[in-house]
Order: sequence, then structure tokens, then C-alpha cells
Amino acid sequence: MNSNILVTGAAGFIGSHVAAQLVKPGQTVFGLDDLSGGFEDHLPAGVNFIRGSINDEALVNQLFAKHKFEYVFHLAAYAAEGLSHFIKRFNYTNNLLGSINLINAAVNTGSVKCFVFTSSIAVYGRNQLPMTEAAVPQPEDPYGIAKYAVELDLKEAHEMFGLNHVIFRPHNVYGENQNLGDRYRNVIGIFMNQIMQGQPMTIFGDGTQTRAFSYIDDVAPVIAASIHRPAAYNQVFNVGADKPYSVAELATVVAQAMGVAPQINKLEARNEVVHAYSAHEKVQQYFGDLIKNISLEEGVNRMAVWAKKVGARQGQPFEGIEVFKNMPLAWSKLVK
Repeated sequence: MNSNILVTGAAGFIGSHVAAQLVKPGQTVFGLDDLSGGFEDHLPAGVNFIRGSINDEALVNQLFAKHKFEYVFHLAAYAAEGLSHFIKRFNYTNNLLGSINLINAAVNTGSVKCFVFTSSIAVYGRNQLPMTEAAVPQPEDPYGIAKYAVELDLKEAHEMFGLNHVIFRPHNVYGENQNLGDRYRNVIGIFMNQIMQGQPMTIFGDGTQTRAFSYIDDVAPVIAASIHRPAAYNQVFNVGADKPYSVAELATVVAQAMGVAPQINKLEARNEVVHAYSAHEKVQQYFGDLIKNISLEEGVNRMAVWAKKVGARQGQPFEGIEVFKNMPLAWSKLVK
């Protein structure tokens, strides 16, 4: 029996990889994306592309009514934690209210068997290391606040309406199809883009802040497989790499993969969680057969091969800044 599946953000980074995992006999995949951060050529073959926004309530309702989706993978978001302090309205409109349009449509249609949501370890905040699913979230930026609000709404939608869900909290995911031109997020892509333009890699602060950088092939297959594992329904999972690296260490790895000597330009430190990495015992229990534990060196090398083929991209500054107070100087210089 054929299943209709919706993937939001299907032309984006993680969305395109998840969609590629879902295109198989017996599954018809529809990809919804407004192309604000993704690229149509990232869409895998076999995906039925619909250009549009999750903020278009009428379009969302129309699509759910027409196609009777059985599964929804919600990956559309503007995932810039640091910038979210300065684009609050934009953040909540796209990352919270747009999500509610999808949840409402899923409940009203009644055909959705499971709603898969990609949240973020940004919901944890700081000083909860290693971050575990049992910890009480304490998000410290509007992006994390919006993600956690959607998590809570999905819990409520299950209790009130019986809508099943699976929530994933990926972190610092990198790999092919990342938007190399984005100046505000995805540090590995930023580093590679700067190197290809002959610029030094920029680091906020002293570079000792740590993250567990996660290669896409250890994340996307897990997310895609979740709809076929009912034991995972209505649960939350961290997903990503175990070993944290400092941003300074990362810069050395990226430079080596790109075949250049590392050149660093250190900028004023910004207000951010300094150390962020999570535990993964739970996701190993449910999805361990899909996790390859690809090393940072191997993953960065794979991404570097792709980045060199794509070439440097000229990112555009964000034009909708709402709050300028305390914005990092390096970003405020980009504002038109």
C-alpha cells in the first residue's frame, strides 16, 4: 500500500538527505520548500516538489486535504541560534507559528500516523553536560525557545488528539548540501567558504568553545527510519556525534581537508553556550544499527570534496534585523 509522505525543508540541508532516504517503492514523497535557504538542485530524484512556505496556512491546509499525508517530516526552519536574538519576530513566525500550521493540519486531516520533528540541542541551554533527554530544557536563545515550544505542542497534540510524533534533537550537523553562503550558521560551511575565497577563517572568541560536530550520514538515516519503528513513537532522541572538539581544533581539520595552512581571524566573543554536546545511549538503543560513527576527519574530508566542486558562494546579509543592541560587531557590519 502506498504511503504519502511530506518533507518540509526538502531542498535544504538535512531535509534533502532525509528525503533521499524516503524515496523508495511504496512511498510517495512530497517536498515543500520556499527556497529561502535551500536549493532546488539539492532535491533528490523522485521527490514531488512544491514551492511554498509553511507560513502559508491556506497552502498547508490544501496540501494536507489533497494528499492525505500519512507521515510528516518537519525540517523547515531558520536554524541560526546566535542570530535569533536579533530576529525574534522572524524566528517565532518561521520556527514556531509555521510549525503550528502543520500540526493543526495533521490533526484536522486525521490521516497522519506520525509527525517527525527535528528540534535541536539548543533547547537544553548551558551547564547540562552531557545533555540527556531526561534533562529539563532551559533554552537561552529564541531559536531554542521556539523549538522547545513545538516539542511541548506535539506532546499536547498527542495527549489531546492522539497525534503520534518522534522528536529528534540533532546538533552541529554538517555535510554535503549545506548552504555554504550562509554567514550566520554552520561553522564548517563558513570555514570552507572563507578558504575558497582566500579569506582567513573567523572565530568568535578564543576558539575553546566545544561542539560535537555530526556528519549528515549519521543523522539523516535515523530520522528517516523513525516512522517504521513504532517503539520510538512519542519519544525524544538526541542524535549526532559523541566526541566534542573545540572550534580551534575544527579549524585545523577543515584547513587540512581543504589543502591549505590554517589562517585564523579571531573576533570578539559573542554571547553563546560555550560547551554543548549530548549523550546518545537512547538513540543507540533504538537506532544503533543505522549509526556509523563517522569521524570528524572523514566527514570533513567528504564535505570538502563536495565543496570544491560546488565552489564558493556569496552569501547575502540578513536584511530583516529587528534588534541591533549587543549584536556582534562582525554581524552588524553586514547589515545594510
